[in-house]
Amino acid sequence: MSQTQALSHDIIDQWADNPKGPVALILKQKLLPVDGEGGVIFPPTYADIGYSIDTLSDGTKVAQIDSVPSQANRSEPVFMDEEYKQLVPQIEINLGNKDDPERKVSILELAHRAGDAVVRSTDKLAGEIDEAFKTLLRTHNAVPLAKLAPTSLVFGAWDSRGTQVKRPRLIRSIIRAEDVEVLHNASQYNSVWKLLDDNQKKALSEEAKKQKMKLSDKGYNDVPAVFRKTNLPKLTRDGHFNDDARTLGGIIARGPITRQVTINLIALQSIKGDSEESTRQLKRYLLGLALVAATAETELYLREGCLLRCADDADIWEAVARRGASQFYSLSADQERLLIKDYAEQAAANFGIEQPEKTYQFNIKKAKELLAKKEEADSDAGD
Repeated sequence: MSQTQALSHDIIDQWADNPKGPVALILKQKLLPVDGEGGVIFPPTYADIGYSIDTLSDGTKVAQIDSVPSQANRSEPVFMDEEYKQLVPQIEINLGNKDDPERKVSILELAHRAGDAVVRSTDKLAGEIDEAFKTLLRTHNAVPLAKLAPTSLVFGAWDSRGTQVKRPRLIRSIIRAEDVEVLHNASQYNSVWKLLDDNQKKALSEEAKKQKMKLSDKGYNDVPAVFRKTNLPKLTRDGHFNDDARTLGGIIARGPITRQVTINLIALQSIKGDSEESTRQLKRYLLGLALVAATAETELYLREGCLLRCADDADIWEAVARRGASQFYSLSADQERLLIKDYAEQAAANFGIEQPEKTYQFNIKKAKELLAKKEEADSDAGD
């Protein structure tokens, strides 16, 4: 690796403005379990397959520790923090009812961002977002969408419930562990059953039989937890326990655990405004947001049993050239983070970001209409 370069506003401008510049900014961040190398961590569990583990041609097993959508959903709420909230419109949707009239959700918390069903089920926001997507579809002008929901351009969006417009992610992050070994778990649940008298046991047994359920379903019987809920057979043909059906107990990574973050500068260059100047301002603004999200200290408590930490003191980013040698930048120190924040604030001001004056209202009638459209689509597809 060559010597790291000093970051400046001019360099960020070049990344945003120059279509012949670097194609991507990449960070490969080494992670460790908090109890050190070889510590047990728990990947996410998926229905039917358990952990998402692939076996390479050489036999190496690679486990997905956090998916691309999950990483995006962890990064996006950074723009709700007091430090960064002025960089993007703070759109809120009131989901309240008579029991909880003040229940609100931020568009930054919605899994599908501007394309989310909740957005399509609002009184006014739905129309504004729909018009922004239509403008993007007709003229490739992304300015209206960026004025409303810029993170939909940073983290990607698919307007699957409307125009079908798709925008790729400018920032993509994923965590994988290499050379992993899967562990299994077993436990015993001891219920109150043994403390009940004969009459109580009889009454509960008769009621369970009447309701056609097991006592253990409601916690009234002891249960060993050895196998997970799956259609896989518990025993192999030769009579041994089927490990694939057993309760999962985490993994040990013999190889590296790596968080790879990619800022796609080619995707950034494809974004247009309604003029040369607005295009320049838009790209600088979106790159500023991407850099803020990519360099912010994200929590690595991913789920129960999966608490990680960064192994290195500094993060070294690679600016990948179209051809030839890459250049390297340290973007993790306080000085660089302040520089990036200042850049993003200036870019947001130049682009003309404004905060909404009101909270939008969720409309249950529109939500029902959206469900009806889904049913019609399913019906048409089956004909």
